[in-house]
Amino acid sequence: MRIALVAGETSGDILGASLIRALRQRFPQATFYGVAGPRMQAAGCEAIESIEALSVMGLAEVLRHLPRLLRLRADLVERFAQDRPDVFVGIDAPDFNLGLEQCLKERGLRTVHMVSPTVWAWRQGRIHGIGRAVDLMLCLFPFEEKIYREHGLRVATIGHPLADELDDAVTPEQGRAALGLPAQAPTVAILPGSRHGELKYLARSFVQAAAWLARRLPETHFVLPVAKPSLRAEIERAVRAHAPDLNWHLLDGQSREAMRAADVVLLASGTATLECLLLGRPMTVSYRTSAPTAWLLVHAGLLKIDRVSLPNLLAAEPVVPELLQGDATPERLGQELWCLLRNPVLRERQLEQFHAVRAALKRDAGALAADAIAELVRA
Repeated sequence: MRIALVAGETSGDILGASLIRALRQRFPQATFYGVAGPRMQAAGCEAIESIEALSVMGLAEVLRHLPRLLRLRADLVERFAQDRPDVFVGIDAPDFNLGLEQCLKERGLRTVHMVSPTVWAWRQGRIHGIGRAVDLMLCLFPFEEKIYREHGLRVATIGHPLADELDDAVTPEQGRAALGLPAQAPTVAILPGSRHGELKYLARSFVQAAAWLARRLPETHFVLPVAKPSLRAEIERAVRAHAPDLNWHLLDGQSREAMRAADVVLLASGTATLECLLLGRPMTVSYRTSAPTAWLLVHAGLLKIDRVSLPNLLAAEPVVPELLQGDATPERLGQELWCLLRNPVLRERQLEQFHAVRAALKRDAGALAADAIAELVRA
């Protein structure tokens, strides 16, 4: 059994590692190779290209990298078409993987896509192209399955591996003790993203929001995990320039430890918001991107939903503040954090919704995904 995989982003690396471990239990002699991050490699996947190759954010920003991405996709099509793996699994990165999957499916390979594209949010017409590209869609969230069944696509809802892994058992005081922080001091985790593009638009306003809050609560400690070494210099520059005198604690990675130590969290919209939900920490979510990308999403009508963060999409009602684009000012971000720190009712309202979401997503996702893929391969 040979299984090829292509993952995009850190979140895809987490999902891919969970899937590989579960598949190896069913196919002990299987070999795994493809575009992989460190977690997938640790699980036994041979990396023929780094996951960093697909870490490009924004619609407008992709254009600059398009020639390189097209060359990479063409190289992968040729490689996999010659190797003939038993199944190809594309993990997230739909703009890259769906085209790759269609080329491979046309060449007679079985194709699986893990993590539904947001066809329910924007570019709904993609569902037809997905049908031409994918033999099996693996959805993480229950509400996504309906649209695929309506269009006659093979689909399975697997839940999210993070829900199987994370819970809210660690209290903030215990989390602070693990990091050597004062147990009783108000603590805020600041997570401006894991990509240079995100830091470009969020690092300054997040750091300035911390400064706004510290002027009102000087005893507050701020925990800022640096997602990867290449981002440290950029983050340190933002701290020095805009809030050098705060109680900062920069960590190497350890984003979950930072969130566990926090009373509240300020973070960029993305998979980290789901981790924060599962860890049971109240949050404020923000995101900014380039003006051309924002215009395409909002004014050109590509975005069809009125909320963007995973907690608000998954919860029965939107309970997490979302400050996007021009609304993501330091003052407004700071005010939302202040309200969460000072108002236990707001915090508890979020946590009640988080508990229900965690229960719905905890399904042993890796095992369900492996079962669905094994059924496809044996068909």
